[in-house]
Amino acid sequence: MAKDVTGPVIFQFFQNIFSFLENGGYRLILLAFPFSKICFRNFMKNFFIALWEKRPRMPVMETSEKRQRGRPRSFNGPAEAASVQSLDRALRILAIVAEGSGLSLSEISAQSGLAASTAYRMLTTLENHGMVEFDTADQLWSIGVETYRMGAAFLRRRKLVDRARIVMQELMEKTGETANLGVAEDDCVVFVSQVETHQAIRAFFRPGTRSPFHASGIGKAVLAHLEPERVGAILHKAGLQRYTDRTLSDIAALAHDLAVIKHRGWSVDDEERHPGMRCVAAAIFNEYGEPIGGVSVSGPTVRVTPERLAEIGPLVRDAAAEVTRMIGGVTVS
Repeated sequence: MAKDVTGPVIFQFFQNIFSFLENGGYRLILLAFPFSKICFRNFMKNFFIALWEKRPRMPVMETSEKRQRGRPRSFNGPAEAASVQSLDRALRILAIVAEGSGLSLSEISAQSGLAASTAYRMLTTLENHGMVEFDTADQLWSIGVETYRMGAAFLRRRKLVDRARIVMQELMEKTGETANLGVAEDDCVVFVSQVETHQAIRAFFRPGTRSPFHASGIGKAVLAHLEPERVGAILHKAGLQRYTDRTLSDIAALAHDLAVIKHRGWSVDDEERHPGMRCVAAAIFNEYGEPIGGVSVSGPTVRVTPERLAEIGPLVRDAAAEVTRMIGGVTVS
């Protein structure tokens, strides 16, 4: 670090002045005052300029942080930057509308925690972009066609729905029951496609319907092929809500069922989510052998009887294996 010499220099300067005055120098100053005033002012100006230029300087830190792609040049903040409040509110309202089957403004306002006037402004903006629709007759808000198109863009990443469609059609014809396709999210299964049976009484899951892992056939098929630590983390976050008398809300009972599922390759939702409905499912795997979703067959318990499970189970397992192969995945036995 550079040595600071400004202090001693200033001290010596004033010490010389006082010594000069004590020796009678003040008389000479009075005689030459007009000239000395100008010289003294210039001297002092140059003296302090010289001191300023010789001052110790702090080193300048050069940042070599590289701008992240996908962000503006002026933005070098952390990835977890604060969200835009208006956008956050609009997306929250969109999610609420998507979960409902036509909601009034007061219902949306109550569920979002926003004032009705604020919620209405958000809804009209979303409506202008085709994200939501308003039924003037019933005065209800519902999801718009643009959200479906955006969701379809997500599914095109793997073309999972398109490639699984023919397999699901064959599975429905072989079993006589509705075939379903679901993908795993962080804390639930989302149904993305369905091939309905021709039976009058049949299972129906609207695309986008969510179902908990522990109370669905596809969900349990996925859990069965995850590490116990991962299963524990998922269940801790999502919980083990009891939906029917048959829901496996006890961790020990669920763990035993998952072990059986992994051994035989297919799972059974035995009225664990909806009374009177039984489901048989098997997992679909990606190229790393990780479960990403599953295929299932569901129907009323009067047709999907316990005696038929041994027949339907292998068919569903083979169908899931075929979809895995079609997307370039690796089946885990």
